[in-house]
Amino acid sequence: MKKSILLTTSAIVIGLLTGAAYADTIRFWTTEYQPDRVAKQQAMAADFEKATGHSVEVIPIEEKDYSARATAAFAAGDMPDVIYHPLSFVLPWAEAGIIDVETNSEIIDELGVDTFAPGAIAMAQFDDLTAAVPVDGWTQMVVYRKDLFDAAGLEAPTSFAAISAAIDALHNPPSVYGFVAATKVDENFMSQVLEHVFLANGVSPVDNNGFSPLDEKATTEILEFYKKLAKSSPEGELFWKQSREVYFAGKAAMIIWSPFILDELAGLRDSAPPTITDDPTSAELASKTGIVTTFGGPSNPSGAAWADLRYFSVINDGNTDVASEFVKFSMSEAYTATLSIAPEGKFPVRRGDASNSTKYVEAWSKLPVGVDRKAPLSELYAPAMINEIVAGLETADRWGVKEGQLTLASKINNSMAINRIVRQFIDDEISASDAVSKMNDQLSAIE
Repeated sequence: MKKSILLTTSAIVIGLLTGAAYADTIRFWTTEYQPDRVAKQQAMAADFEKATGHSVEVIPIEEKDYSARATAAFAAGDMPDVIYHPLSFVLPWAEAGIIDVETNSEIIDELGVDTFAPGAIAMAQFDDLTAAVPVDGWTQMVVYRKDLFDAAGLEAPTSFAAISAAIDALHNPPSVYGFVAATKVDENFMSQVLEHVFLANGVSPVDNNGFSPLDEKATTEILEFYKKLAKSSPEGELFWKQSREVYFAGKAAMIIWSPFILDELAGLRDSAPPTITDDPTSAELASKTGIVTTFGGPSNPSGAAWADLRYFSVINDGNTDVASEFVKFSMSEAYTATLSIAPEGKFPVRRGDASNSTKYVEAWSKLPVGVDRKAPLSELYAPAMINEIVAGLETADRWGVKEGQLTLASKINNSMAINRIVRQFIDDEISASDAVSKMNDQLSAIE
């Protein structure tokens, strides 16, 4: 009897010691620093600890501080184990040896590469491996009055030609403007919209070697198209605020906007109410709205979607095993919780798993969105629209990512040179050929 008790006690002690030896703490950097978002991530960390015994220290850092913090931590040998970070850091950190490319790629393979949106995978390629694990993202959208399109027998605005045809049919100011284009040259919004339009027609100012001269034919198609958008817009220097206000008043057939408009369209945010009716909380405008994430031009019929993506990266020289467990947990059991941090801007990059190919899309669509009032997207928009929102990640793209020239592409955008020259063309100050030549001259000087 005494021997039995002794053996049992020894087993318990050994078990406790073993558990203690393998109960590790990892550090997790995240750009989601707002208090409510930090709380959700800490809840996920607590769930991970319950499931594995390992604890996670959630360390929120503002995105603007990431580069400096990472550089200093890397030099000091004090990096965290896992980082949640923007697309812009994937390839630079892979090249610098900061992130564990092989481990991150193995995580994707284990979860199933075919369960991820191809666009998000494509933008993280490094030495034939996927350098970081795609978590979530969003794409710009052509937001349009589907009710007006349907009444006029118009196709959805999935191409330059379809958008142009819709303008011809629906532009009737001041009742309805065909489009509200971004025309304020010193606004990042115009840069972002123009990059989307350039990508749609397969034009980029960079290649693997750096600056790449803009193709004159394809760029001229873009210029003529964008002039039509601008000429069918209200007068003045227009940016995101005006485009939303005009559309919300029921006076625009189309705008280009981010998905953060989805809850606003449904009257769920008091700071941006639809004014098309007397009821600012009405979901009527949402019911009349369609969206397109991928559209193409004559030189690139397959089109593209401008995307902003976020990734998990296991870091070199960290606790690789536990960090990998945490990433896999966050992308499976806790993936819906990951997306719930901000569903309007966190489209599911991982769509499902082996048991259900749309599992996470379905779960995400049922998450409540909104600020002053809440409702799931699936109650506000039809299934086809939900699928279209997520489908943008299939063709997700950005200048310079695949070419390893994201820094140069960012400098080109920040220079506003394309904005200024496009505006000169819109205002009939220069010809299309002069505009292309001028852009190539100015962009080639950016280093």
